[in-house]
Amino acid sequence: MTASLDWRHEWLASLTWMATAFIVTLVASAAAIWLLARYTRWGRQFGRLAFPYFDLRRGRRPLLTVLLILALTIFAVRLQVLISYALNDIFTALGKMYAQDFWVSIVRFTVLAAIFVISSLISYLVSQRFIIHWRTWLTDHMITDWLSGHAYHRSQYVTEPVDNPDQRIQEDVQQFVEDSHYLSTGTVDAALRLVSFTAILWGLSGPIPVFGHEVPRAMVVLAYVYVLVASLIAFRIGRPLIRLEFLREGLSASFRYALIRLRDHSENIAFYGGEKMERAALASRFTAVIKNTWIIALRRLKLQGFNDSVTQVAQVFPYVIQAPRFFAGTLMLGDVTQTADAFGQVHNSLSFFRNSYDSFAAYQAGLDRLTALMDANHDSRRLPSPTVADHPGALVIEGLRVWRPDHEPLIDGLTLTMSPGEALLVKGASGSGKTTLLRSLASLWPHAHGTIRRPAGGRTQFLSQQPYLPMGSLRTALAYPEPPDRIADQLAREMLHAVQLGHLECRIDDEAYWSRILSPGEQQRLGFARILLNRPHLAFLDEATSAVDEGLEHALYRLIRERLPECMVVSVGHRSTLNAFHTHHLNLLGAGRWGMSAA
Repeated sequence: MTASLDWRHEWLASLTWMATAFIVTLVASAAAIWLLARYTRWGRQFGRLAFPYFDLRRGRRPLLTVLLILALTIFAVRLQVLISYALNDIFTALGKMYAQDFWVSIVRFTVLAAIFVISSLISYLVSQRFIIHWRTWLTDHMITDWLSGHAYHRSQYVTEPVDNPDQRIQEDVQQFVEDSHYLSTGTVDAALRLVSFTAILWGLSGPIPVFGHEVPRAMVVLAYVYVLVASLIAFRIGRPLIRLEFLREGLSASFRYALIRLRDHSENIAFYGGEKMERAALASRFTAVIKNTWIIALRRLKLQGFNDSVTQVAQVFPYVIQAPRFFAGTLMLGDVTQTADAFGQVHNSLSFFRNSYDSFAAYQAGLDRLTALMDANHDSRRLPSPTVADHPGALVIEGLRVWRPDHEPLIDGLTLTMSPGEALLVKGASGSGKTTLLRSLASLWPHAHGTIRRPAGGRTQFLSQQPYLPMGSLRTALAYPEPPDRIADQLAREMLHAVQLGHLECRIDDEAYWSRILSPGEQQRLGFARILLNRPHLAFLDEATSAVDEGLEHALYRLIRERLPECMVVSVGHRSTLNAFHTHHLNLLGAGRWGMSAA
């Protein structure tokens, strides 16, 4: 029996084919990516997220890994072609009853199949390493962009604020990386298999009369027409999935956020007895999630039903077309089976985009969500903000204007200078802009303009009415925003005793949800302990003693003045007992007016 290929020299032909395919695919892929990034919206979105990762200035590993994945993909396609010819030899030997040729072909097939399995495992390992490394980098990149310039806070003031940035960073980044790999390698694999098996199908295809006219190479023509028509119909059925997938992510995130808020505010809700109201609100959000889920399910049902029907018909289609030639003796059994295999490969390759339409829909929705977060971060950094410069030995405010979102002035033309050891108490009626002034000095309020010179970095510390307690140990909460290992046990105990939290000294390294365990007054005392530990040059205290009694307030302020005598203090408060600890008073009078006086 004559083998379907010259197997002795096939290794050289395959190497030549793979080298050629690698170069052509690399050039074609680079050109396609450039064109998509230049002329399509989602291509530009992909470029914003992916191109920085492959920047050669960062290193060559990502690009080299992509080239290795491409080489393994080409190798796998070539093996599939060789396996196709090996199966042809097996069935031809069976049809002709050539036992020896049959067993030789079985051995050849076994070797090829073993190589295919090994290469698949290697490809999987390389791909997973690439996905994990890319996801790690992109997550860090997105977090850095979100934190830069206080975007995580200021983005709530932009024209189009985004919802649930946490979900976008955690879930959408993972989905983007995995889908980018799947869709790109799938596209390359489909294109290579399409070319390779179209050539096989071309050689096995014969003419077929259609309406009195003979169509040459009819199998190739029928395969392409069949799949392209089916794909056009599938795209029309599946197109609404893009919008539905985007909506699904937003609704699910909204429901999840409502559950988180219920957990975070459980005590207040329980005090109010608000379970009925909360349940109604959660039910309303969940109903929207379920409604969207049903719409997606029904749309996918239509798409899947159509795709499955097309696929099932394609199973027998090549046998029906080639059966007359086989019965006429012009085709061997191996040719028929290889025709079916080649037709299936061509069909699957052409059907890749049709079968992956819902993946493309989810992918585009993820691109929209991630780039929308980046846009919001960028817009937040462009919002108005006072000019802040480093001045280690003073607080200087020049021409500071602060206004409300409706453009009504809160503070107009504030100018003052503070020297080490001085303290300023900010007073005013409720709504006069006291807390907003501190937010402006921290570059958090987007409706402010002026010049501020103050100690930079950790030399300035802001303490709000409810201090932030990070997850982790009590030592972590004490040291924040510095790392916990900078505090020795003895120093931590000393600080706790100083602010009258000595009863917690045995729990320094306990991991707990401290914002739930400590009372508001204890949390404020812990905030003062942070100031004593960090020893800033300038401290802003926004009603930082509102939850403690006057005696304890007096003790806490006395600690600051005694242990940090050179620290400049700016306080916001209402109690007259604070007057004794401040050298100057700033009175906010409303409508932008203000007045300064000595204590």
